[in-house]
Amino acid sequence: MIYLGTDHRGFKVKEKIKKYLKKLDYSFDDLGNKIFDPEDDYPDFTEKVASRVSQNPKNKGILFCGSAIGMTIFANKFEGVRAAQCFNEKMAELSRSHNDANVLCISADFLPLAKIKRIVKIWLKTKFSGKERHKRRLAKIKNYERKN
Repeated sequence: MIYLGTDHRGFKVKEKIKKYLKKLDYSFDDLGNKIFDPEDDYPDFTEKVASRVSQNPKNKGILFCGSAIGMTIFANKFEGVRAAQCFNEKMAELSRSHNDANVLCISADFLPLAKIKRIVKIWLKTKFSGKERHKRRLAKIKNYERKN
């Protein structure tokens, strides 16, 4: 399942990406915000998405906000979440193929919609490479998470 989350600054983009995901035939669950609320806080929606991704490694999340910085920081606090802030198609590809990122964080303020659509599509289609060096690095991250 793909879980979507946004604060007020990413709300319009999230609504457009929902239509795009339907067009691409992806299933998703919108965890909010479901209305435009200029007083909402990004941690509330980050927590909803990141906790769902943390519970099941097959889940993925896409978060939208103004810069994507705060959401990325907070999402990465959840065990098993590997959130990546991607500003171009190559970053999206590498975040999946090298780092097996399971949460994509998108800046609604700094990226045009057409680029966001390309980033989302590439991120969703790219598989983890499974190369030994990448598995070794991810295992080190997982071991650190378990210690703390």
